[in-house]
Amino acid sequence: MTKRLSRKSALTKILIPGALIALAVPEIAYADTADVTVTTPGPTMGPATPFTGVSAHADCGQGLISGGGIEQNTGSDRAGNGNHVMGIAPSPDGVTEYTGSTGVVGTDVTHWLAFGGSGSNSSPEFSTTPYAMCLSSNRIKHTQVVMNKIAGPSVGQTAKTVVATCPTGTVLLGGGARTTPASVGSLKPIASFPTFNDAAHDFGQKAAADGETNPDSWTAVGGIGGGRDSDNTTYAYAICSGDDANARNITTTVHFRELSGPTTAGTSQTATVGCPQQAEERTNGREHQVLVSGGAAASGGNVTTTDFTKAGSGGTHLIGSFPSDADGNPVSDGTSTAAHWTADIHVGGSPSPDTYSDVWALCLNLDRGQGE
Repeated sequence: MTKRLSRKSALTKILIPGALIALAVPEIAYADTADVTVTTPGPTMGPATPFTGVSAHADCGQGLISGGGIEQNTGSDRAGNGNHVMGIAPSPDGVTEYTGSTGVVGTDVTHWLAFGGSGSNSSPEFSTTPYAMCLSSNRIKHTQVVMNKIAGPSVGQTAKTVVATCPTGTVLLGGGARTTPASVGSLKPIASFPTFNDAAHDFGQKAAADGETNPDSWTAVGGIGGGRDSDNTTYAYAICSGDDANARNITTTVHFRELSGPTTAGTSQTATVGCPQQAEERTNGREHQVLVSGGAAASGGNVTTTDFTKAGSGGTHLIGSFPSDADGNPVSDGTSTAAHWTADIHVGGSPSPDTYSDVWALCLNLDRGQGE
């Protein structure tokens, strides 16, 4: 009778005098592979006039977008209050935005958009730098983008939260946030982070905490200062694995850090967190973590235990959410070893009490296989 060979081992038969001996030979274990390369074209100048915006894009020549970032520069005046993040989002071509119907809006996206906006203050030294996280993996060969949106905020000193959730059976890899229009100078995304569409996280109102695994959603929070407009919109984007990936065998881990401040008008603060196994070049047995994306928020604190609340001033804003080194410096174009994510929070022209700086790194766990 012919016996079926086990998937876990192959049977090798050796004939010796008087006996037939079957030897079990272990199957070769194949390692999961994932490489993430950061691409950036450098800064795009602007916006140089009040109540306008500027867009820039970073592109993946190879690999698919798993996430992306943005860095704002106020030039020689670090206390410049007018430059703020207006959006970070995937794009099919580096120009077109996903702002129409909600749901799955794109597949295998390779471009990342970054938007900078100005309030009542502007400078010709303002600039916006986009960063694309380009993923190549033998496990995740396709991706899809989910978009959700909500009207507002339109009342001064308020915020609106919107959540985009990955399709069942897929894996969240990253996400983004966007607000429109640019003509409302105090309107901007004040948070962009991984979360869960479940009761424990109030269906995305609470952020994923440090050490939690496999978030399935991305939250965007739009905030407004003293501006008004009836057509304001806040968008959330989730970047998810394709339907062909076996999500049961793919794990992501959230790493999170929260710092008190900044609170003084015209000042800023950075917060940095990373994928510890990648950063310290450890394998932790057969597992390894790779940074695939990150998030940032200017909040009222305790974002992983309570529903999101805005900072103490409507003018407090993000001026950066980007892949970095351990000291919070943005990485350069072509970097394939980025292991940290940095959030840069800026207080506008008024003090901002009870303000916190929040940052997330989303790390893909890899099984490196036996014998590595």
